[in-house]
Amino acid sequence: MSKLAAFGGTAAVPKDRRGVDWPLIEDEDRKAVLDTLDGGRLVSNTEGSNPVATLEANWAQRFGFDHCVAVSTGTAALSLALAGLGIGPGDEVIVPALSFIATGLAPVHQMATPVFADVDAVTFNLDPDDVERRITPRTAAIIPVHLHGAPADMDRLLDIAGRHGLAVIEDAAQAPGATYRGRPVGGIGDAGAFSLQVTKNIPTCGEGGLLVTGRAELAEAVRRARQFGEVIENGRDRDYVSYGLGWNHKMNAIQAAFTTAQLARFDEYERQRQRNVADFLARLAALPGLRVPTALPDTTHAWHILRFRFERAGFGLSDDVRPAALRSALRRLLRAEGVPMSQYQLMPLPDQKVFVDRVGFGGGYPWTVTGDAAPAAADHPVARAIIADSLTLQKRHLNPGSGELLGLYADAFEKVWANRDAVATLAAAAS
Repeated sequence: MSKLAAFGGTAAVPKDRRGVDWPLIEDEDRKAVLDTLDGGRLVSNTEGSNPVATLEANWAQRFGFDHCVAVSTGTAALSLALAGLGIGPGDEVIVPALSFIATGLAPVHQMATPVFADVDAVTFNLDPDDVERRITPRTAAIIPVHLHGAPADMDRLLDIAGRHGLAVIEDAAQAPGATYRGRPVGGIGDAGAFSLQVTKNIPTCGEGGLLVTGRAELAEAVRRARQFGEVIENGRDRDYVSYGLGWNHKMNAIQAAFTTAQLARFDEYERQRQRNVADFLARLAALPGLRVPTALPDTTHAWHILRFRFERAGFGLSDDVRPAALRSALRRLLRAEGVPMSQYQLMPLPDQKVFVDRVGFGGGYPWTVTGDAAPAAADHPVARAIIADSLTLQKRHLNPGSGELLGLYADAFEKVWANRDAVATLAAAAS
């Protein structure tokens, strides 16, 4: 039994093997950026073909979407989808209690009230039963998140939405390439939002987002809204007339060109990434007290983030030991071995200060309109349990050449699990 690095042993992952790049920036990415600078078509409303329009067309073609609109961020894509569907003051939008903050903020940006539903213990996505319990006469939409790249239960959510007349906007920020029963996520509901932020599976050189939809009228509404409410058409002089409420949510051409180059290599990267992650998780699946992320039947998981849950019984610990104490002990020991385990979200969304204090817009809008009470602290027990007993691995595994590194990570897990008594002692002392 090897001595743990935290106690003076040799780390399983040598320090000179820990560095890994993401995104991978290749010559074709640099060429795409330089060609864009030389070409002079630097904004999305440039007459004729431009890099933004090229990205929109290529993304739609690669994933099978009818319409794609490039915008400044994934958050903007969510907000513009809500705006395009007419969702605003007095409306409620059901979102998961476990997600990135943008999912909850997007309704507030439209003066709609986010209503938080609990999540599933395996997929970490919206629990359809809890969604249905939270529907009121004010409910206008559901935003399922395909968290970490795992598809949500879209059949059940669409059934609920159909029976109650609700819009469905997919937050697919972490899930390009994921599929649900053969369909690409993002294109299953009324609209889907993707993020191109530099850490994503298909990145840009900074920030960016895409809205996809099968509804031509919604795509046109979003195109107007991203450009101050104007109508921009090839062959038509710009009149600078705002035909409705709009924002400046355009993507710039350099970001679009960079992502187009990355998209061209996505299939190659994704094949290798799927192999690497599958091999890694197969080694860890046998470890007692460890629940590895899972791709459910009839789905393709994009593996943007790998979340691991820890069970006290696997370490001989009683229920008197707090799950967070075991999580903290494992985080310390695995990081000492060279595995950069971290938490993703430190609290459920309803505990975020912006939602607890309900400052919002002046006078506490949108909550002032609906008069909703703050959720009870005991609400969302599954989301709270997941945060308490799990850690994540982020970004390093996205590099298609990370297979060897993931093998070293697996060595580190196995080494720590071979010292389960030491783990249990640390966890019990901290509880």
